[in-house]
Amino acid sequence: MATVNLESILPWPEYFRQVLNSTKKPSFLKPIDGPKPEFNKELNEKVSLYQGDLTKLAIDVIVNAANSKLSGGGGVDGAIHKAAGRELQAECAALNGCKTGCAKITKGYKLPAKYIIHTVGPKGENSEELQSAYQNSLDLAVEKKLRTIAFPCISTGIYGYPQEEASIVALKAIRDFLEHDHNLIERIIFCVFLDTDKEYYEKYLPLFFPLE
Repeated sequence: MATVNLESILPWPEYFRQVLNSTKKPSFLKPIDGPKPEFNKELNEKVSLYQGDLTKLAIDVIVNAANSKLSGGGGVDGAIHKAAGRELQAECAALNGCKTGCAKITKGYKLPAKYIIHTVGPKGENSEELQSAYQNSLDLAVEKKLRTIAFPCISTGIYGYPQEEASIVALKAIRDFLEHDHNLIERIIFCVFLDTDKEYYEKYLPLFFPLE
């Protein structure tokens, strides 16, 4: 599979128009804490939903759902380590692990992405720790002046975070971040692999990034 450039990934408003508009069905939304986000055209253009292989994205940085040892594992973690090559393992070994909710950065090596931010999500459902994983990854991207970033679904695999609840936390974290610090970041991509994850993001994106 060829690499995927940012130009081929639709911003959220265009995704809604082209993909969802004709298939949108009413569905039950879980109640969300806090005020309902308001329409913001600029912020809407900064987020994307993309279903595909995270390791193929030719952007500034992709986020790895890592384990605390940064040793590579299954799922997206294993796929990133395999695609990046052995040099990634050596750099990760020198970082002395990573605590839950925190984030560390390495080069991308053989990946089309320039860098990898490794973050450790919670085992089980812990919204504060999961939100911290997203927030700290974004803070690190801003610190390194990286403008395009893609997230996988963090903690929803073997760590057992319920998919729907995880998508809500992720969207809230990204919306909160963009509300306060959106000047540097040009695009935040929710990169999903499973159809079920895609459906949850399609369901809740209009709530956190309303189009009118």
